[in-house]
Amino acid sequence: MKTYRKELWFEIQTRRAFINITSDIQTCINESGITEGLVLINAMHITASVFINDDESGLHHDYDLWLEKLAPHEPVSQYRHNVGEDNADAHMKRQIMGRESVVAITAGKLDFGTWEQIFYGEFDGRRKKRVLVKIIGE
Repeated sequence: MKTYRKELWFEIQTRRAFINITSDIQTCINESGITEGLVLINAMHITASVFINDDESGLHHDYDLWLEKLAPHEPVSQYRHNVGEDNADAHMKRQIMGRESVVAITAGKLDFGTWEQIFYGEFDGRRKKRVLVKIIGE
């Protein structure tokens, strides 16, 4: 079995964003030479997420509104974690959206259902963060 590891770095200029990283992951698969296996895509920061869904701007807008209703950023004083910080809501948003995704690789391609894409979700941006890509297979 072969393995491949790479870190993708992001520095989002806004507090929250959803970035389609599907092509970045496919590039990693191509670089790995693995044609049958699994790829793990993992947000390596506790205020960011990796998830799979449709790449549709209305859905992303709805996610943003929904997450803000569930864990509003302000007032920051509502969170005990925010003593000296202001990102408790980002931790909660990450918990809801998930830490990682795993996708099958078949014939050297991401083995997706219809409309599926991979996203990096940022909930406390304006600094460098990384995503781990780990591929195993043959």
